[in-house]
Amino acid sequence: MPKIYDSAREALASQLRDGQTIAVGGFGLSGNPFDLIEVVRDSGVKNLTIVSNNMGVDGQGLGILIENNQVAKVIASYVGENKLFAQQFLDGALEVEFTPQGTLAERLRAGGAGIPGFYTKTGVGTPVAEGKAHEVFDGETYILERGIVADIGLVHAYQSDRAGNLIYRYTARNFNPLVAQSGRFTVAEVEEITEDFIDPNIVVTPGIFVQGLVRSLPREKPIEQRTVRPRTEQTSGGN
Repeated sequence: MPKIYDSAREALASQLRDGQTIAVGGFGLSGNPFDLIEVVRDSGVKNLTIVSNNMGVDGQGLGILIENNQVAKVIASYVGENKLFAQQFLDGALEVEFTPQGTLAERLRAGGAGIPGFYTKTGVGTPVAEGKAHEVFDGETYILERGIVADIGLVHAYQSDRAGNLIYRYTARNFNPLVAQSGRFTVAEVEEITEDFIDPNIVVTPGIFVQGLVRSLPREKPIEQRTVRPRTEQTSGGN
């Protein structure tokens, strides 16, 4: 049974260290564990390796760790909408290991499943393949990718029971189940903690992968990009 903490700060108080690898769920700003990210920022730990699909945006999500100069390396699939992230990468101030999105997902899953590495065709013949072992299977060339095991996994879920079983809400699910699986110590901030066990048929992340639970604080969920149609004047018809 995971421990239920009173706050995100309490959940991570004894876990954070300089130089750790921290895997974080989310895609853009969807499904980000905002409370837990803010605790990492406030702790002041540095020289972190962050594993995430991307680094949020300037001033929100994982972007606040970039702004606070706490990150030494990022393993991600793209720079996204974070201008400071892009600038630090171009300036050579931040080490970035770009990983194709599907490969990143499988690296997290493999690490959580105890699989140290796997072969994939994705990236063959590109800079992604540089320095990696190559093998030929059935006449096709593949590259070796390593599974990712993070010191800490930070995820956001919609609902949990007291056993730590998690379910997610729509697209906020994204990388969160894979991050939960890859962390040696995974904390889930959840919107609801139920007293009854979640129906096993709908559990996405089994509680065995979760070491800590905390209720997320109420906040307005940010939207990374909003596109709307121009407002048109309403005209009244006859009758």
